[in-house]
Amino acid sequence: MCTFVANMGTLYIIPTPVGNMEDMTFRAIRILKEVDIILAEDTRTSGVLLKHFGIENRLMSHHKFNEHETSASVVERLRGGQNIALISDAGTPGISDPGFYLVREAAKAGIEVYTLPGATAFVPALVTSGMPCDRFAFEGFLPQKKGRQTKMELLRNELRTMIFYESPRRLVKTLTQMAEIFGGDRPACVCREISKIHEDCQRGTLSSLALHFTEQEPRGEIVLIVGGVDPDSIPTEKTEEGGEEVPRKKSKYQLKRGL
Repeated sequence: MCTFVANMGTLYIIPTPVGNMEDMTFRAIRILKEVDIILAEDTRTSGVLLKHFGIENRLMSHHKFNEHETSASVVERLRGGQNIALISDAGTPGISDPGFYLVREAAKAGIEVYTLPGATAFVPALVTSGMPCDRFAFEGFLPQKKGRQTKMELLRNELRTMIFYESPRRLVKTLTQMAEIFGGDRPACVCREISKIHEDCQRGTLSSLALHFTEQEPRGEIVLIVGGVDPDSIPTEKTEEGGEEVPRKKSKYQLKRGL
């Protein structure tokens, strides 16, 4: 249990628009104006955002390549009473963006952390997909090379709806690999450019979507939603005693996730 210490500063995690600037909240704008420092994944990108909303404040670089080095000094600033906001290029920091490490270190130091609700790409994509969203597994980006197929194999019998982030240049490859491992008729949905002018959502199966995006080159930022496996389709094996069929033993991955 953390005990917060008086006179320490506060760390604010601020979501920023993934597309439409109107998705910025009034509270986010106010806090970005009031804090002592704004940590930004890319100061140039964030500079455009701040200018748009008339926010004049100090920006400091904080990204995945330096967050381990800068987090210690940020925590010291917070200990000293400064209030600091963290933003990423788009969406909520910590969701496939820098943020987790700093939040963990701040929490360890007894510093209050407030995360504002706001823009993120995967929630609109999940709801728009029309697939079950009462339980889901957010997987973020798949490994680009080593461990990519192994990861998909581990997810073959995932019961929950799965969410992935993917780049346009790897989308067809990913859909094709998933069709081979999960089955080509597995339902899926590709959402592109969430909250932007050219927002688009294509629903179908893994095979049909692979064909679609082979014929029409995908562009923009992509969220891929894949349906969970039908429990009735999971292979079973015979017991030695009565010869009755029972579900095949769960993998370590499924046991770890409580499936």
